Amino acid sequence: MTRPFTGRLEKIDDYRWRIPAKYMEGMRVPGLIFSDEKMLKSIVKDNAPQQIANAAHLPGIVRASMAMPDIHWGYGLPIGGVAATDIEAGGVITPGAVGFDVNCGVRLIRTDLTADVVRPHIKRLVDALFARVPTGVGSTGRIKVNFAEEKSILVKGAGWAVEKGYGWKEDLEHCEAGGAIAGADPSKVSERAYERGRRQPGTLGSGNHFLEVQVVDEVYRQDAAEAFGIRKGQITVMIHTGSRGFGHQVCTDYAARMVKLMSKFNISIPDRQLACVPVKSDEGKAYLGAMRCAANYAWVNRQAIMHLAREVFGEVFGESARSLGMALVYDVAHNIAKIERYDTDAGSRLLCVHRKGATRAFPPGHEDLPEDYKEAGQPVIIPGDMGRCSYLLAGTRTAEETFYSTCHGAGRLMSRTAAKKATRGRAIARELADRGIIVRYMGRETLHEEVSEAYKDVSDVVDIVQGAGLSDKIARMRPLGVIKG
Repeated sequence: MTRPFTGRLEKIDDYRWRIPAKYMEGMRVPGLIFSDEKMLKSIVKDNAPQQIANAAHLPGIVRASMAMPDIHWGYGLPIGGVAATDIEAGGVITPGAVGFDVNCGVRLIRTDLTADVVRPHIKRLVDALFARVPTGVGSTGRIKVNFAEEKSILVKGAGWAVEKGYGWKEDLEHCEAGGAIAGADPSKVSERAYERGRRQPGTLGSGNHFLEVQVVDEVYRQDAAEAFGIRKGQITVMIHTGSRGFGHQVCTDYAARMVKLMSKFNISIPDRQLACVPVKSDEGKAYLGAMRCAANYAWVNRQAIMHLAREVFGEVFGESARSLGMALVYDVAHNIAKIERYDTDAGSRLLCVHRKGATRAFPPGHEDLPEDYKEAGQPVIIPGDMGRCSYLLAGTRTAEETFYSTCHGAGRLMSRTAAKKATRGRAIARELADRGIIVRYMGRETLHEEVSEAYKDVSDVVDIVQGAGLSDKIARMRPLGVIKG
């Protein structure tokens, strides 16, 4: 059981708060929390700062153990956490700082449709999407693969889906890592993970996963919005899901294994949920190979769901997805560990950057960006809850401070149990319909668990990362129709 946080947070500026390295014996770096005064109260109450302090013990950790304003309690590292370790200095990798839903992420699709065209058809559209995209716990889809094909998915990622006709070649240009991270090793994946993943490509899943039809209701930076193909009044589609049972099993397998391995490497961490091994060890390489398989699985999953959504839009509006302008704006991961190079006190170093409930946010001019986004910077997609709004932002050079990382969403304020208790007796679907939001869902209590007040206001979260210079607001989207798992 993690001890309660009893330290004092030192204010650096209006958006940065430090946990001094002297707070706990063994902390190698300070903790750094991005928040304002108002949000800090809920962050401390959640006890997530203690998990940030625990992560500061990781061997090889660089600069600080960091938390975005959407931080809340999680397994090992809190959701909203960022931790980078120096590989050559014995830096470690830990499944607890990646998460169970490996490469849970978001993809945003633009269209040439406008709100006035879509609103009269929104119920039919949402019903058709709900019928086409499998949702809910344990849901299975139309894409069923054998063992050999599943291994191909794990290596090729979204490219596999495009090869099979589930998308367009240009989609890959607008995916983080081109929709497939190199170095995936299917031999490091358990048979149980293969079993769980075989029938789930193209499925939304449950919990906070969703498919949302939105309207762009605000544009903050016209230049970047134009670069991303975004304009006010436009209909967009957002998909939020990850690697499903496959990724969960990968994390389960390796988290348990690493607890037993730490003594081999003389590693001591205050929370066994942060069990870790050196990145350069055989065991570290094995987890990286398996985690990358799960990441690639997730990119296939979101690619396949986008294909299904394109089919439905084409059928409802009587035109092809291409003629409707349904191009991918971008796809970003927010539960992943990536090997990236940064300047540190020790010089230019390869770091293992853990982003758990945090989004990569590369700045303008970064070499890994597609040419058409080089000037604007990387699109950063920040979903909110089903009753408020979501945001499109862009990466900034200031975010080098956080290894080009920013928030990933609103962040929970209430547990699912507490949310159900607080909303007992309410008709959430009717409340949303009264506000012009059509919702379809699986699971009797899903909407109560995912009600707006269970989350921080994403606008507040986004204002903090903008104020801190970690990303720049480009546009805001409001939901018209929502499918929940």
